Formats: sequence, structure tokens, C-alpha cells
Amino acid sequence: MIEIKNKQILIDGKPQLIMCGEIHYFRLDRGDWQDRIDKLIMSGCNAVATYVPWVVHEFVEGEIDLTGKTRPEHDLQAFIDLCHENDLYFFVRPGPFIMAEMKNEGLPYWVYEKHPEIIPVGWDESQATTKTVDYLHPGFLADVKNWYRAVMEVVTPRLYPNGNVIAFQLDNEIGMLSWVSNTPDLTDFVLDDFSEWLQEKYAGDELKQRYPISFENKKQRNDAIRSPEETYSLSLMKDLGYYMRHRFAKYVAVLREYAEEFGAKDIPFVVNIHGTSHGRGFTYPIGISQLYESYTQGPGYLSGSDIYFGDLTVETFQDLYLINGFMDAVHLPDQPLTSVEFNCGDGNFGNNLSGRYDPSSADFKTRMCIAQGNRLLNYYLFAGGQNYRFDTPLDDGNDRIAFTGEHHGFAAPVGPTGKLNYTFPRMARSIQTMMAVADKIAAMDEERDNIAFAFIPDYYMTEYRYPESEKMREVVSNIEANRGSGSWESMARAMLLMGYRFSSIDIQNKSFSTEDTDVLAIPSAKYMSANIQEKLVGFMKAGGNILLFGEVPQYDMEGHPCTILADALGVKVAGERRDGTDQWLSLYTDGWVTPRAEVRTHFAQILQSESATPLLKIYGTDEMSALEAEVGKGRAVVIAAAYPCDLVFYKSIFKQLGTRAALTHDFEDHGIFSTSTSNRDGERFIHLMNLDGYDKTLRLSHNGEALFGGKELLLQSKEGVMLPINLKLNIGEIVYSTAEIMNIEEDKIEFHLTQAQDVIAIKSDRKIEESKDYSVEHTEGLTYVRSNKHAKVDSQLIVSFK
Repeated sequence: MIEIKNKQILIDGKPQLIMCGEIHYFRLDRGDWQDRIDKLIMSGCNAVATYVPWVVHEFVEGEIDLTGKTRPEHDLQAFIDLCHENDLYFFVRPGPFIMAEMKNEGLPYWVYEKHPEIIPVGWDESQATTKTVDYLHPGFLADVKNWYRAVMEVVTPRLYPNGNVIAFQLDNEIGMLSWVSNTPDLTDFVLDDFSEWLQEKYAGDELKQRYPISFENKKQRNDAIRSPEETYSLSLMKDLGYYMRHRFAKYVAVLREYAEEFGAKDIPFVVNIHGTSHGRGFTYPIGISQLYESYTQGPGYLSGSDIYFGDLTVETFQDLYLINGFMDAVHLPDQPLTSVEFNCGDGNFGNNLSGRYDPSSADFKTRMCIAQGNRLLNYYLFAGGQNYRFDTPLDDGNDRIAFTGEHHGFAAPVGPTGKLNYTFPRMARSIQTMMAVADKIAAMDEERDNIAFAFIPDYYMTEYRYPESEKMREVVSNIEANRGSGSWESMARAMLLMGYRFSSIDIQNKSFSTEDTDVLAIPSAKYMSANIQEKLVGFMKAGGNILLFGEVPQYDMEGHPCTILADALGVKVAGERRDGTDQWLSLYTDGWVTPRAEVRTHFAQILQSESATPLLKIYGTDEMSALEAEVGKGRAVVIAAAYPCDLVFYKSIFKQLGTRAALTHDFEDHGIFSTSTSNRDGERFIHLMNLDGYDKTLRLSHNGEALFGGKELLLQSKEGVMLPINLKLNIGEIVYSTAEIMNIEEDKIEFHLTQAQDVIAIKSDRKIEESKDYSVEHTEGLTYVRSNKHAKVDSQLIVSFK
């Protein structure tokens, strides 16, 4: 039985770490299946994932082949069984949409021909530029149901525990295509449903006040929604976003209903979240905003991230940390983090040797995600393959099942022809490191400091903007300017580089108090709902402290004046300053903030207050743009300007707000990510990553107490380590180790060396066998094993016990 409890995935009651590799059986000759499975096992993975493309399995309506009748590589049931024979779990992803560079995003051609009315109509009755459809159209759903019936005939007999299928994905990247094209689905059928939703949500007079249109006259209503007037444009932007969340959730529920009707039970249903772009995470929360109602509508759901970053560097590492935090912020209490498209390989997506990821790329992302509590990672794409030609010519330039040419997955660690690329060994080492202690980390949670980062889903409800609306443009532009890059690259990056292990809180939909956190860091735009402003004021009055970065809110999310938070702070917004031609807007520090050099900026809000303490002022005008204010028992620091990631500046702020990082190091030039995980038994791992291309030495402390016996640690260039503390094993207890555990057996432990001389402190009744590779010393009840060789890449040490 598979259960989702306490942010863990339990199989037969035991916490499990699922490490998948995506292998597209339909893109491989059947004779190559075992070779790719062998390479997946070599990497350390314990599961296989795959899309099941409707477009190839039912090219002709009513002729579904999932057993290899038409092509050997179509035999889904044989592929699942082969994975089972290799003791691998299976994660099935049958769409109906799969994307994966497939033609029609994986939908059969005949679906579009049969139901032309499902093709979306967007703003001003424009046709969609992407291959999305009206998800809930009855005709489309009837065909989807037939597809699920056929898939489940194969999957149901193979569900765990009778087989190896442990998870089932519902559709793929729902809402993504309409977002990237700014084409909301506004077909007549959808607008009928939207109209009913609006009339249920708002009473008659309120609806008329929001929308001065006739809902009885369908043509007038449809024209008014597809080409909105400015008088109600902001109301429409909000309502359309809320409605689409509701609609996507309904679609997911229908797909789950189909799967369960045809036999799916006791396995989690996965909804994956899209949104990373150009190697960054700024837009990823748009996917969370669109889909969080879909995967929190009941038990049994998992949300899975799509993580498409390149190298994890000091520029980007906070993006991944925030993505995981925001996902967790909206989850139900039992839901863990997972990633179902965990980008790996060398970045050569276009087969032109561009991208070129460092080997640390997948390793670093794995380490951070596991440390933050991800219980399932699906390496995408693990193995490339070939796109065969359809039997029926399409006359579309290549007649193939996909648009990447003959080959697919050029960047995969296992290439289209089965060759391992240069990223495979490092990726495999990180997977093997996690799997060596999977039983431990599958039940561990990240240890957090008393600070949280605020998440506001509606700040990312910007996927649909009517091109002719100046009001929509103004609101969206302001929110985009404040929700992400500035606060992420200044405030969040500073928090992580100073060692803060912070949680995230959905301050829009959930209640929060000083029991949840002492300090709340908030990216803030000019627009913020009255509900959130009231919550923040209540939080401070009860003794909570906030750090507000961006702008002091002046309006609610529909553009109505709303100064609840500003009034509580005793602040008025008197305008703003921006740099321009021959105007180099600059800020200088004031008050108790540690004196800092004057800095350039491109934006500063002008704040006025009779009671607040100034912290930043604008050069030349002495106008205030950052301040400290007391509210009830709490206080706020407001940085209403674009201020850089100055760690000394932020250190003084966090000290004033009463929070400190428990896990610290003494390396002064930064570029280190550090966190820790633990379980109820007091077992811990310290997770460290050197994000830069040079070696670093440091000493670690936790709450002022030295770790690892005060030993100075070496963090090699672009390397990460996961070091155990108080780890209880069959041989005894590893009190601490500067080497990573790579494998545990009954009478020996294999370590990955990381130092010039590694030290492993052990408490055990068993005797350690002598070896030329290490020395053994017994002191005060502990046994110290010291390696005799300098660590190099993949250097290993085996400690054997009698």
C-alpha cells in the first residue's frame, strides 16, 4: 500500500525515497529497453517513469495499440513488466497532454478534426497559437475517458503491490500553453460556464456593479469578455484567474475519477507544475498559482515540479530554494515535495553544443531538493531515443512523431544512441549517495530558523492580460517588478548566504502567527489585498516582525485604494523616484543600519512618517525610502527601494528583527549553500555546496557549538557534501564523518572521501579491521578512523567491521 503521510511517501508503512529516470519506451527499439534499464540501475535509480503518448498509440480513432500489435515499441505492458523484472518501481504518465516535443503535444490528430470547437478562442476572438484545447468540453472528455480505459487495462493489473506501478500522473503542465501564449480559453462553451460561475459567486446587484454587461445576451456577453472595457478590466483579470483555477481543479478531478473507475487505487495521483524559464525560477510560481487548487482539493494528490535550471550558481540557487518553499507553502499538511521533470544532462537541447552544463548541475539540484524534503525526483530526460515516422505521411516536413528530427533527447545523460555523456558519472554519484541512506533521508525534514518567506499566489495570477488594457498592464507590470527578481536576488539570496534556513508561508490563503515564525520576509508590490494587509497588521500587533521589500501597498488587487498596512505603520507614500538620462538615483544609509557606502538604484518609493526611524534616504532630496516602525508588540523594517544584496546591511536588519541563523560557518567570501536535516531520533545530515569554481575552507557551528570536532573542512570547487551526525546504523553510531556515506552493508561502510584527511568518529561495540587505507584511534569511548590518502574525485574508503 502506498500512503502520503507526514510529508512522506510510505510504501508498506516505510518511508521511501523514489529516484526515477524518464525512459521513453516508444522512442527505443524494443531490443534496447534492457540496455537503458541497465544504465538506469547503474545510476542508482530505483524507478522508471515514462509518458504514454496517445498520438502514437491511437493514431486512428478506435485502433488503440498498447501491446505491440502494430509496432514492437508500442508494448507498454511489456515495458512495465520488464522494469518489474529488474526490481524497479514504475511511474506512468498517460496525459492526455504530454508535450515531450511530440506533435500536437501528444494528442491524436483526429481529436482536433472531430472536435474543432475545442480549439480555444482568446482575446478579441483570436485563435490559439498553441495546441491546447478546452479541457472540459464533453466531446473531448468522452475521448479522454476511452483513452484512460485502454491505459488502465494495462496499468490496473500492475498496480502495487501486485505489480510495480506506484504513481499515476494526470495530464501534463495544465494551463501552461494558454499562459505562454496569453490566450485564455474563451470558447462559447467555456464562457457559458464562466457566466454561471460568476452568477453563483456574486449576487445580482454586485455582479451588475462589477460587470455593466448583459449576461442574458450571449453574443454581447462573449464580446464583452473577449474584448473587455477598462471599467471592469481589473475585475475580469481577477475573476478569470480564480475561475481558471477552479476549472483546472475540476478537470483534474474528472481525470482522477476516470482512472479510479478503471481500477486505480491506493496510489498517488500526480499533478506537475510548469513555469521555469530561461534557467530561472521567477515565473515558476505562475504554475503554482494556476494549479494549487488542483492538487490540494483532496487527499491522495502529489504536486511535482518541473525544474529546468542550468547550472546552480550564486546567481540562481535561491530560485530553486524558493520554488520548493512556495510549493510547500500551499500544500496540505501531509503532502511532500516531489519533482517529476527534474532536468538533467548537458544542456544540449538543440543538438548544436549550446547550453553546456557543468557536471555539478544535476548534483547540486539533487542535493538541495533532497535537503528540502523532496521524496521523489524524476530525472528528465534520462535516456534519449528516436522519433520514428508515422505510417501515414503527414506532409509536415518530417512525418515523424515529434519535431526534433530523427533523434530526441540530445542533452540526456544517456544519449539517443545509448552513449553516456560527460554528466552521467557525477549525476550517478549523487543519486547513489542519496540512495545509500535513503531510509534515513526519506524520513528527515529540513531544520528551519525562526524566519519565513511570504508567498502570495495572486501575485502570480498574471497569465492572462488583455493586450489593449492599460489598467491590466499597469497592475501586472508593477507586480512583476516586485514579486520576483528584486526580492529574490537581494533579500532571499542574502538570507541563504547568511545561513538562514527559512520556511515559506502562504499568507494569502492560510492563517499564520508568531507560533509559525518570528520574522516574515515579504516581497511587496503597490497592490496587496485588504485581507493580507489585515493579517500582517495582526501578526505585528501580536509580536511578530516583518521585513517588507519592494513597495508599501497603496491599493488592493483590483486597483481600489487600500492603505491598511501603511496606516498601521504610520507611513504615507508621497511618490517615487526613478533614475533616467543623466540622473543616477542614489541611496545612503541612516539610523541604526550599519554605515554603508552610498549605492546606485533605479527605483525608490518616497515615504513620509512622523514616528518611523529612517534607514535609507535619497541623495540630494533626503527623502526617506526605508524605515523601521513599531506596530503593537512587533515591528517592521520596510525597504521601499531596489537595494542590492549587501550582507552586512541585511545582517544588521535581521539582528534588529530578533532572528539569527543557527547553522553558521566562518568562510568570509560567501558562495556556500548550507542547511541541515534531522529526524525524531536526533539523526542529522549537514548539507553543504560550494557554488563557486575554487576550493574553500571553513569551520561549522550550530548554535555556537563547533561541529565535526572543530575540524576545518575543505569544500572543493563545485562540490557538495552530505555529512552525517549521530547516525545510527547496524554497526553502531556514526557520531560524525567528514566523508560521505556511499554504501552500507552488514560488515562494512563505503565512504566518499572529501578531505586531505577525513575523520570518521564512531561509537560501536564492534571492532574495526585494520587497513593500509586508514588508521584507527580509540579515545574517550569513540573510535576515530582517519584516512591515509588525500581525497580526489571519486576517492573511496571502505571501513570494515569484525
